[in-house]
Amino acid sequence: MPSIDSAVSPAVGSHVPESRFGVWFLGTRTWIQHVLDRALDNLETLIPSRRASYPVVVDVGCGWGHSFQRLQTRFAPERLIGVDVSPEMLAASVETAMIAGLDVELLLGDDRRLPLPDQSADLLLCHQTFHHLVHQHEALAEFHRVLKPGGVLLFSESTRRYIHSWIIRLLFRHPMDVQRTAPEYLAMIRAAGFEVGSSAVSYPFLWWSRPDLGALERFFGIKPAADREETLINVVGVRR
Repeated sequence: MPSIDSAVSPAVGSHVPESRFGVWFLGTRTWIQHVLDRALDNLETLIPSRRASYPVVVDVGCGWGHSFQRLQTRFAPERLIGVDVSPEMLAASVETAMIAGLDVELLLGDDRRLPLPDQSADLLLCHQTFHHLVHQHEALAEFHRVLKPGGVLLFSESTRRYIHSWIIRLLFRHPMDVQRTAPEYLAMIRAAGFEVGSSAVSYPFLWWSRPDLGALERFFGIKPAADREETLINVVGVRR
């Protein structure tokens, strides 16, 4: 049965909490199908030397826990661990895991101080969590610390272009001064000690990340410009 281990308390000021609208939205079918599933589908194709199983899988910023069943199905872990800074979100994750019949270890902690031993994880997912973090370099150092050599980081993020858009400013909450472009995120991941091949990076331009929510292409067939500033980046990094 899933349970919450709160032995490690989150650091104060390490992240910007989501808005009430944002918390609700993260539990909707729209989020699950068009954000989470699309990201995992894409990330899985970017993994070099894909293994049949990754024994210890960690979701950092697990939220409602909708990734759990998907991670279990795709990566066949022996241990599945969810970490979140919010006790309320972890409580929701318990319910999600119980409904799915999954044995998930749930840990209260933030990304600067993950409650996990050194080199203990085979695969770590950070999906749409990083743009909430104030201390991003420290978080990447923690990801590197807990992954085993050769361990895999699945990183999926919205870029500064999207987070600074008016609709996101209106409905969600983020630390605006730390948002980064796609090239900046990629450079930061590599500098943190992750190998990222050219085939392990993707720049989806999904309808929900566009200023017009995809209306121009959907209704008028107008394709987005090729030289645009990217709104999303998916990266698979291998821990050196």
